[in-house]
Amino acid sequence: MKRAISSKNKISFINGKLPQPSTIDNDFDLWEHCNSMVVSWITRTLSPHISQSTICNDSAFNQWNGLRERFTKGNHFRFSDLLRDLHSIKQGERSLSAYFMDMKIIWDEFDDLRPTPSCTCSTPCSCKLSSVVCTYKHDEYVICFLKGLNDSYQYVRSQILLMDPLPSITKVYSLVIQQDITHIPTHNDSTICAVNSTNFG
Repeated sequence: MKRAISSKNKISFINGKLPQPSTIDNDFDLWEHCNSMVVSWITRTLSPHISQSTICNDSAFNQWNGLRERFTKGNHFRFSDLLRDLHSIKQGERSLSAYFMDMKIIWDEFDDLRPTPSCTCSTPCSCKLSSVVCTYKHDEYVICFLKGLNDSYQYVRSQILLMDPLPSITKVYSLVIQQDITHIPTHNDSTICAVNSTNFG
Protein backbone atom coordinates (compact mmCIF):
# COMPACT_ATOMS: atom_id res chain seq x y z
CA MET A 1 0.00 0.00 0.00
CA LYS A 2 2.84 2.37 0.86
CA ARG A 3 4.41 1.80 -2.56
CA ALA A 4 1.07 2.46 -4.26
CA ILE A 5 0.68 5.77 -2.43
CA SER A 6 4.29 6.69 -3.21
CA SER A 7 3.79 5.89 -6.90
CA LYS A 8 0.94 8.41 -6.96
CA ASN A 9 3.20 11.05 -5.39
CA LYS A 10 1.09 11.25 -2.24
CA ILE A 11 3.52 9.72 0.29
CA SER A 12 3.87 13.12 2.02
CA PHE A 13 0.32 12.74 3.31
CA ILE A 14 1.22 9.72 5.45
CA ASN A 15 4.81 10.46 6.48
CA GLY A 16 4.13 13.85 8.04
CA LYS A 17 5.95 15.94 5.45
CA LEU A 18 2.75 17.67 4.32
CA PRO A 19 0.74 18.60 7.42
CA GLN A 20 -2.70 20.12 7.21
CA PRO A 21 -2.52 23.83 6.36
CA SER A 22 -4.67 26.45 8.02
CA THR A 23 -8.29 26.50 6.86
CA ILE A 24 -7.71 30.03 5.60
CA ASP A 25 -4.69 28.98 3.58
CA ASN A 26 -5.17 29.12 -0.21
CA ASP A 27 -3.95 25.52 -0.48
CA PHE A 28 -6.34 24.12 2.12
CA ASP A 29 -9.04 22.97 -0.32
CA LEU A 30 -6.48 21.20 -2.52
CA TRP A 31 -4.85 19.58 0.52
CA GLU A 32 -8.22 18.43 1.87
CA HIS A 33 -9.14 16.90 -1.49
CA CYS A 34 -5.87 14.96 -1.76
CA ASN A 35 -5.99 13.92 1.91
CA SER A 36 -9.52 12.54 1.47
CA MET A 37 -8.38 10.64 -1.60
CA VAL A 38 -5.49 9.01 0.31
CA VAL A 39 -7.81 8.15 3.22
CA SER A 40 -10.11 6.48 0.70
CA TRP A 41 -7.26 4.48 -0.83
CA ILE A 42 -6.18 3.20 2.58
CA THR A 43 -9.73 2.40 3.68
CA ARG A 44 -10.42 0.36 0.53
CA THR A 45 -7.51 -1.96 1.36
CA LEU A 46 -8.93 -2.77 4.81
CA SER A 47 -11.39 -5.47 5.70
CA PRO A 48 -14.91 -4.20 6.57
CA HIS A 49 -14.35 -4.97 10.26
CA ILE A 50 -11.10 -2.98 10.44
CA SER A 51 -12.33 -0.12 8.26
CA GLN A 52 -15.24 0.44 10.66
CA SER A 53 -12.76 1.24 13.42
CA THR A 54 -11.13 3.97 11.31
CA ILE A 55 -14.30 5.59 10.00
CA CYS A 56 -13.96 8.64 12.27
CA ASN A 57 -10.39 9.31 11.23
CA ASP A 58 -10.29 11.93 8.47
CA SER A 59 -6.51 12.43 8.44
CA ALA A 60 -4.42 10.18 6.21
CA PHE A 61 -1.40 10.71 8.47
CA ASN A 62 -3.28 9.77 11.64
CA GLN A 63 -5.05 6.87 9.95
CA TRP A 64 -1.80 5.43 8.60
CA ASN A 65 0.10 5.77 11.86
CA GLY A 66 -2.82 4.45 13.88
CA LEU A 67 -2.96 1.32 11.74
CA ARG A 68 0.82 0.91 11.88
CA GLU A 69 0.79 1.23 15.66
CA ARG A 70 -2.08 -1.23 15.89
CA PHE A 71 -0.67 -3.93 13.63
CA THR A 72 3.06 -3.74 14.29
CA LYS A 73 2.71 -4.81 17.90
CA GLY A 74 4.72 -8.00 18.20
CA ASN A 75 6.59 -7.37 14.96
CA HIS A 76 9.84 -7.44 16.89
CA PHE A 77 9.82 -11.20 16.33
CA ARG A 78 9.39 -10.77 12.58
CA PHE A 79 12.01 -8.04 12.54
CA SER A 80 14.40 -10.38 14.34
CA ASP A 81 13.75 -13.15 11.79
CA LEU A 82 14.30 -10.79 8.85
CA LEU A 83 17.49 -9.41 10.37
CA ARG A 84 18.81 -12.95 10.78
CA ASP A 85 17.79 -13.93 7.24
CA LEU A 86 19.30 -10.79 5.76
CA HIS A 87 22.70 -11.39 7.32
CA SER A 88 22.78 -15.14 6.78
CA ILE A 89 21.30 -15.62 3.30
CA LYS A 90 23.61 -17.45 0.90
CA GLN A 91 23.36 -17.98 -2.83
CA GLY A 92 24.02 -21.71 -2.59
CA GLU A 93 22.45 -23.65 -5.46
CA ARG A 94 20.35 -20.71 -6.62
CA SER A 95 21.05 -18.84 -9.82
CA LEU A 96 22.33 -15.30 -9.42
CA SER A 97 18.97 -13.82 -10.47
CA ALA A 98 17.02 -16.09 -8.08
CA TYR A 99 19.36 -15.20 -5.21
CA PHE A 100 19.02 -11.49 -5.99
CA MET A 101 15.21 -11.66 -6.04
CA ASP A 102 15.00 -13.75 -2.85
CA MET A 103 17.18 -11.23 -1.07
CA LYS A 104 15.18 -8.30 -2.44
CA ILE A 105 12.00 -9.81 -1.00
CA ILE A 106 13.63 -10.05 2.43
CA TRP A 107 15.04 -6.53 2.17
CA ASP A 108 11.75 -4.95 1.07
CA GLU A 109 9.88 -6.46 4.02
CA PHE A 110 12.72 -5.51 6.36
CA ASP A 111 12.66 -1.94 5.01
CA ASP A 112 8.89 -1.75 5.52
CA LEU A 113 9.36 -2.64 9.19
CA ARG A 114 12.28 -0.23 9.58
CA PRO A 115 11.47 2.72 7.31
CA THR A 116 13.94 5.55 6.95
CA PRO A 117 12.97 8.32 9.40
CA SER A 118 12.21 11.72 7.99
CA CYS A 119 12.26 15.15 9.57
CA THR A 120 8.84 16.28 10.82
CA CYS A 121 9.96 19.58 12.31
CA SER A 122 7.89 22.64 11.39
CA THR A 123 11.13 24.21 10.17
CA PRO A 124 12.90 21.64 7.97
CA CYS A 125 16.44 20.95 9.13
CA SER A 126 19.44 21.12 6.84
CA CYS A 127 21.63 18.39 8.33
CA LYS A 128 20.52 15.82 5.72
CA LEU A 129 20.27 13.12 8.37
CA SER A 130 17.75 11.13 6.32
CA SER A 131 20.19 10.98 3.41
CA VAL A 132 22.93 9.69 5.70
CA VAL A 133 20.62 7.02 7.14
CA CYS A 134 19.59 6.00 3.60
CA THR A 135 23.26 5.63 2.66
CA TYR A 136 23.95 3.43 5.70
CA LYS A 137 20.95 1.23 4.88
CA HIS A 138 21.91 1.00 1.22
CA ASP A 139 25.48 -0.01 2.11
CA GLU A 140 24.13 -2.69 4.44
CA TYR A 141 21.96 -4.04 1.63
CA VAL A 142 24.88 -4.16 -0.83
CA ILE A 143 27.28 -5.74 1.68
CA CYS A 144 24.79 -8.46 2.66
CA PHE A 145 24.18 -9.25 -1.01
CA LEU A 146 27.90 -9.48 -1.76
CA LYS A 147 28.62 -11.48 1.40
CA GLY A 148 26.10 -14.15 0.40
CA LEU A 149 27.52 -14.72 -3.08
CA ASN A 150 29.24 -18.01 -3.83
CA ASP A 151 33.05 -18.11 -3.68
CA SER A 152 33.22 -18.11 -7.48
CA TYR A 153 32.37 -14.38 -7.27
CA GLN A 154 35.18 -13.61 -4.86
CA TYR A 155 37.11 -11.40 -7.29
CA VAL A 156 34.22 -9.21 -8.36
CA ARG A 157 33.03 -9.01 -4.75
CA SER A 158 36.43 -7.76 -3.59
CA GLN A 159 36.61 -5.19 -6.39
CA ILE A 160 33.19 -3.75 -5.54
CA LEU A 161 33.97 -3.56 -1.82
CA LEU A 162 37.00 -1.42 -2.67
CA MET A 163 34.75 1.22 -4.23
CA ASP A 164 33.95 4.36 -2.29
CA PRO A 165 31.11 5.09 -2.26
CA LEU A 166 29.52 1.73 -2.95
CA PRO A 167 27.42 1.60 -6.15
CA SER A 168 23.66 1.18 -6.07
CA ILE A 169 22.36 -2.36 -5.56
CA THR A 170 21.20 -2.52 -9.18
CA LYS A 171 24.64 -1.45 -10.40
CA VAL A 172 26.25 -4.04 -8.12
CA TYR A 173 24.00 -6.75 -9.54
CA SER A 174 24.91 -5.63 -13.05
CA LEU A 175 28.64 -5.79 -12.27
CA VAL A 176 28.33 -9.22 -10.68
CA ILE A 177 26.30 -10.69 -13.53
CA GLN A 178 28.96 -9.51 -15.98
CA GLN A 179 31.28 -12.07 -14.40
CA ASP A 180 28.99 -14.80 -15.71
CA ILE A 181 28.92 -13.19 -19.15
CA THR A 182 32.71 -12.73 -19.38
CA HIS A 183 33.56 -15.98 -17.62
CA ILE A 184 36.32 -17.88 -19.43
CA PRO A 185 36.65 -21.50 -18.21
CA THR A 186 40.09 -23.11 -18.18
CA HIS A 187 41.34 -26.67 -17.74
CA ASN A 188 42.88 -25.82 -14.37
CA ASP A 189 40.13 -23.79 -12.74
CA SER A 190 36.64 -23.46 -14.17
CA THR A 191 35.83 -20.60 -11.78
CA ILE A 192 38.48 -18.18 -13.04
CA CYS A 193 36.80 -15.13 -14.53
CA ALA A 194 37.92 -12.34 -16.80
CA VAL A 195 36.07 -9.27 -15.56
CA ASN A 196 37.41 -6.23 -17.33
CA SER A 197 38.75 -3.86 -14.71
CA THR A 198 37.18 -0.92 -16.53
CA ASN A 199 33.82 -2.10 -15.22
CA PHE A 200 34.86 -0.87 -11.80
CA GLY A 201 35.89 2.63 -12.80
